[in-house]
Amino acid sequence: MFLTAGDPGTRVAHGTRELPWDQDNHPGSPELSEQLNPTPTGATATATLDDRYGRTPGRKRRARLLAVAAAAAIVVVFGAWVIWAGPGQTSHGLDTEDVGYEIVSEHHAVVHSQVSVDPGTRTECTVQVLDKSYTIVGWKTVTLPPVPERTRTITTDVNTTTRGVTGLIHTCWVP
Repeated sequence: MFLTAGDPGTRVAHGTRELPWDQDNHPGSPELSEQLNPTPTGATATATLDDRYGRTPGRKRRARLLAVAAAAAIVVVFGAWVIWAGPGQTSHGLDTEDVGYEIVSEHHAVVHSQVSVDPGTRTECTVQVLDKSYTIVGWKTVTLPPVPERTRTITTDVNTTTRGVTGLIHTCWVP
């Protein structure tokens, strides 16, 4: 049986003795919060929040330094790539076009192609024959000597392991 004594908000058990759990001062109550954690105001509040969430001047400097270092690394890598891939890596105006093919027999095909390259440039090309599941069944590398014309038509005989269904130039390059 609880009786009310003195303060209307305070309960007393067994007569006049107060028990700690009968008090209304629990975490989050205005009375306790104001006494233990006074609310900071102005610059103190901002400094307290900055400390709590890691927004310190040292952290800002480290983040800025990291961003500058990352940007510098990207510039260095890009510059190295330009130096490596840039000079001396000209394509010599190399261009290829598949003109057609003939499947002559079960183990032989002929591939017709056009190759355009700067006049007087030696070129090498690989020609391939594929079967119906796009598996390479024939492959041949041909060397094209330098000629005064830019474009020439080439015909390549390719031996195959099984019957092919198409033939084409895989790639060409200037050695």
